[in-house]
Parts: sequence; structure tokens; C-alpha cells
Amino acid sequence: MRTVFFRAALLAGATALAPLPALADTVDSTDNTEGADLTDPDGDRDYLPGNIVVTGTAQGYGEDDGSTGMKTETPIIDVPQTVTFITDDQLEDQSIRQLGEALRFVPGISLETGEGHRDEIFIRGQETTADFYLDGLRDDAQYYRPLYNVARIEVLKGANALIFGRGGGGGVVNRVANRASLNGFSGELDSSVDTFGAWAIVGGINAPVSDSVAFRVDTTYEQFDNNRDFYDGHFFGIAPTLTAELGPDTRLFAFYSYDNDERLVDRGNPADGDGPLRGFQDTLFGAGDFNDTEVHVHIARTRLEHDFSEALSANVTLQYADYDKGYQNILPRGLRNGGTDVEFSGYRDEQTRENFIAQANLVANFSTGSIGHTLMLGVEGSWQDSFNGRANAFFDDGAGGLNSRVTLPLAQTFTFPAISLGAPVRDRHSELEVFSAYIQDQIAIGENLELIAGLRFDRFDLQTEERLTSTSGDRVDEVFSPRFGIVYQPSDMLSLYASYAESFLPQAGDQFFLLPPSSEAFEPEKFTNYEVGVKYAPTAELLLTAAIFQVERTNTRGPDPADPTVTALVGESRVRGFEASVAGNITDAWSINFGYTYLDGEITETSTFGAAGLTLQQLAEHQVSAWTRLQATDRLGFGLGAIWQDEQFASFSNDVVLPDYLRVDAAVFFDLTDTIALQANVENLFDADYFPSAHGDNNLQPGEPLNVRFGARLRF
Repeated sequence: MRTVFFRAALLAGATALAPLPALADTVDSTDNTEGADLTDPDGDRDYLPGNIVVTGTAQGYGEDDGSTGMKTETPIIDVPQTVTFITDDQLEDQSIRQLGEALRFVPGISLETGEGHRDEIFIRGQETTADFYLDGLRDDAQYYRPLYNVARIEVLKGANALIFGRGGGGGVVNRVANRASLNGFSGELDSSVDTFGAWAIVGGINAPVSDSVAFRVDTTYEQFDNNRDFYDGHFFGIAPTLTAELGPDTRLFAFYSYDNDERLVDRGNPADGDGPLRGFQDTLFGAGDFNDTEVHVHIARTRLEHDFSEALSANVTLQYADYDKGYQNILPRGLRNGGTDVEFSGYRDEQTRENFIAQANLVANFSTGSIGHTLMLGVEGSWQDSFNGRANAFFDDGAGGLNSRVTLPLAQTFTFPAISLGAPVRDRHSELEVFSAYIQDQIAIGENLELIAGLRFDRFDLQTEERLTSTSGDRVDEVFSPRFGIVYQPSDMLSLYASYAESFLPQAGDQFFLLPPSSEAFEPEKFTNYEVGVKYAPTAELLLTAAIFQVERTNTRGPDPADPTVTALVGESRVRGFEASVAGNITDAWSINFGYTYLDGEITETSTFGAAGLTLQQLAEHQVSAWTRLQATDRLGFGLGAIWQDEQFASFSNDVVLPDYLRVDAAVFFDLTDTIALQANVENLFDADYFPSAHGDNNLQPGEPLNVRFGARLRF
């Protein structure tokens, strides 16, 4: 049973903090949504949110660009960490509707196929299915995340448990949700259709109902289609939000979203030797009438802010999330008989999860002599209940028997024998309880130097059970995670920084469905991030960054060198890299988001992932991503984008290589009137044949061929 008194005590503490201060110019990550007017009256395209340099006094902070990385409203130029933004304007220009599509354009990120039913990525070589956040709060279930109600995407690179807690070894992805605005009535209706037959309608309305209360609702319906045989599905989402000024110093925000995603599960193509099987770009290596997934997601959140003075404030956030998902798939296991046949297996998997998060932050600005402080104190409690069940698929052998695998001749279309599901082979239940407390001080020494020091304590209580075998796991970890940084700013436009941060991940992995007895005795894995960088803002709308970094992963399980039959925490891996980016507006008519990453990662000490010396999976040594828009006239604009990704190994085996590729996109924009805009987006302009992602050596995902999406947008 969960500790009822623990929950009650934490919530009581959070409630007690509610009337305490929540400083207007230093609040946590959920403050970085401005609820911008949908009409965008100035017509500018913003590829960076808000200001990026200090605009206030020596003690003050400007706009909240860096707030997610600091939990205080800090300009991005003062954050000792690499942060990449994808703004709503860029998402609109690229006609992107799902998180995975957007993250292709973030340097340092490689996409995992997620078995064709979830977001899964590598950040600086670290794989994750759970390091996703919504307004700074954990959103860790396995599903595809939409963008219809998102103001921008933030990718924070490098381990940093002080802000986000467990996981995040290579970084985290945060979606900033739209908020209702008190600035007047506005609305938008966006529709599109592409040459595959997929179409979508997205709408949003912002309506103040009084001088102090505003309501907003975003909604969408999408019909899926692409070049792959049998592919179809649909998505529906709706997200109402409420903003209320309860007084001159108190604000309340309420948010709810419901998302329903149903689509075919496509696991990709098998390997052919040491590379992908080609010539089957449209072929589904699965069963069109069996492979599918359905997910229902409810997220409800409320946040209360209060300012006691210009120097002291507090905020309290409560969030409840409910995830209900099922998927089933037939998948390729590889070519057989010299490449003439394909072997298949399959299963059905069900997952449910309930998350409850309570977080409270206290922020104070003060001075001790000539030294300024921005002190942040916080507590967070979370409770997570999860279920994961699985049943294997069986194929009729035609003689009254059933086989768990079937081998069929390689063909453009596969005809499977009758498929049925067997008895459950997995019935896992887990309960996770986390209590966290953290402190961080941003210490301003003179006009040009700032030190950042912080420490987080996490008490991590995990109980899991495999009910089919009556196998249970129970472990409590108590972990301290430090963060240190130094920022030297010769001018408001330039900063030099160095940072050190740690994060951890319990041995149950990032989904916590099961803690095996073989892992119960081991302490969490540890991630350590070192980073040195420079940020330069020649204007308030343009930011140039560069950084060198090293991510070390230790405490990974592996065979003890003294006795290979014994498991010990001996495994280690390391990633070293360089990243550079340019984002923002070069001129009023020219916007750009460009990034380059160099990554060198390997297993340095043998672990369960592989032997020392192996290259990390899906780690492209070089990666370039770019998108730019040029406004040729008041009504006509053009866009051009490119992704170049070096070759990478599909798995830790280092046996199968995903070849390097170049994909080019283009767009044209035309404002028919002041309220009606048309655009056409061409994806994969030169019809490149490429494989951008994988899930192991025999689930290699082909990229989509040339596709054109036509869109129309009405603003009012």
C-alpha cells in the first residue's frame, strides 16, 4: 500500500506554500508560456521565444527563456547548459504535428523507431522512452506526443537531476503548452492535406470572459496515411485551458487535455547483411489486419502563483495523468535461407499508468552585501501506479497446431496464416513513490560573474510484482544529485560558461514495470555531465551557441572481471562531443535554426550492453540540421530545410549500419489576405532513399519518399 500519511503531509505542505510568494520575475518552468495572441498582429516569425539577454537591472532577469533549465526566470544566455528551442512559428512553417517529426531537426538527437507505437529517442547517445515533460512536469508513458496545443519545444542537453530528477542522462524534452490569454479574443483554423491522402484540421480559440478570466481551447483531428502498405489511423485531441487573476499578486492556471491515437504499428524492414533491406520501401513487414495500437491519455493540471513582494514568491502545481494503451504487432526477426525468406513473430502488449505529481517552489531575490542571490527551494512528490501485460501471437500451422514463429517467402506483400493470441506471459504491476527536495542559488558577483550551485535529494521507493511467477522486487534508493555552474558575461550579449551536473536511473529502467531480483541489490546508474560553452546574442532575436561536453554513464551492470558468473556494477560508457547552433531572426525577413553536432561514444567497460570498445547504438558521429525561412515580399515567403546524418550502428552489436543520408525539405508561403494564408511543404524534395531510425538490427525504418502537404490557415 502507498503511504497515505506521506501523501497527505506533502499535499498539506504544498497547500501551505500556496499563499507564499511566487516572484513575478523568477518562477519555474511552467511560467514560460505567454499565452500569445493567436492573431500574431505584427506578422513576425519568431524562431526564439522572448528576449535572450538581460533587460532589467543588475538584479533583475529578462524574459523567461531559460526558466525550464533553472526553475527561475533566467535569460537563456545565462543558463550554463545547451538548450535548443523549436518555436510554434517554426512548427507552423514546417507543418509539423508530432513531436518525433520536430525532433529530427534538433542536433544531438537520433530517433529510435519506438517499435512503431511510441516516442523514443537518443540524446547525446543516451536512449530514453521516459525523459519527456509537459510544462516542466514528467510525462513519461510510452506514446506519440502531439503538438496541436504546444507553444514551443525545449530540448535541454546533458544530465541535470536537480531540475528534473531521475533519468535524463543525455537531456530531456519539454513541451510548453498554450495558455489562455487576457489580451483579447482571437482564433485560428488550420487545415492540410498531403499527396498520400493524410489530412488534418487544427483549431484554437482564445476568449477572455472578464478582465481577470480567460478561456482557451485547442483541438485537432488528423487522418493518417503514408506510402507504407496498409498504413492508416487517426488522432483526436482537445485541450481547454483557463487563466484567472485572483488578485493583483495571485494567478491561477488550469489545464486539461484528452488525446486519442489509433494507428497501424509498423516495425520497419529487416536487415540484409550489414545494412537495411532495400527495394521494399512500401512493404509492411507485418500483418495489416493485426498490427495496430490505441492509446487514451488524460492530463489535468492546476498551478497557483502568488507574489508577496518583488523579491519573494511561490508557486504550487498539481498534475494528474492517466494513460491507457494497447498495441499488437507482427514483426520481422530477420532474413532466412540466404535472404529468400523472412521470419516473423508477434505479441500483444497492454499498458496502463496513473501519475500524480505535486510540486511547490519558493524563490527569493536578495543581496548579502554586494553579492546578489536568486535562491530557489522546492519540494516534489510523485506517485505512479503501472500495469504491463503481454500475450504472444501464434500462427496456425494448417494441421491443427500453433507456432510462435512463421517463415514466409520474401515478397512485396505477405499473407499470414490465421493469427491468435496465447495465454498471458507477462502480468507486471508496479508502484513508485518519490519524494524530492532541492535547493539552488544563482550567485551574482559583480556585474559579470554568476555562480550556480544546487543540490537535490530524492527518495525513490519502487515496488514491482510479476504476478504470473509471484516474483516481486522492492528497493529504496536515497540519492543526492549536485549541480554546479559558472557564467562569465563580459557584456550583455556574450557569456562563457562551464558546468557539472549529475543524474541517476534506478536499475529497473526508465519505465519501472519490473525490478528483477537480479537487479534488486544494485544502486542506480549514474550519469555525469561536463560542459564548457559560449553563447552570443548579437541582437535580441538571434542566438549563437557552441559547447564541448562529456557524458559519463557508470554503475551499469556487467560481468565481474574477477568472476564472470557474478554480476557487478562495472559497466561504463562515455560520449564526448561538440555542438554549435544559430537560431532566431537574422533580419526581419530571414529566420533560421541551424545546428551541428559531433559525437564520439563508446562502451569503455564491458556491461550488459556489450563489450568494451563497441560504439554506442544509433550514435551518428556527425549531424547537421537546418531550417530557414525567407520572406521575399509582404505576402510571399520561402522555406528550405535539410537533415544530414552520418552513418550509425542500429544496435550495440555493431553488426548492422544505418547508412548516412541527406534529406531536403522546402516550402512556399503566401498570404492571400491579412487573415488567410496558404502554404505548401515538400518533404524529401529529392526523394532520397534513407533509413533514419531503428529498433535493433531487424527493425529498420525507411524514411518517407517525396511528399507534398498543402495547407490553409484562417486567423481571426
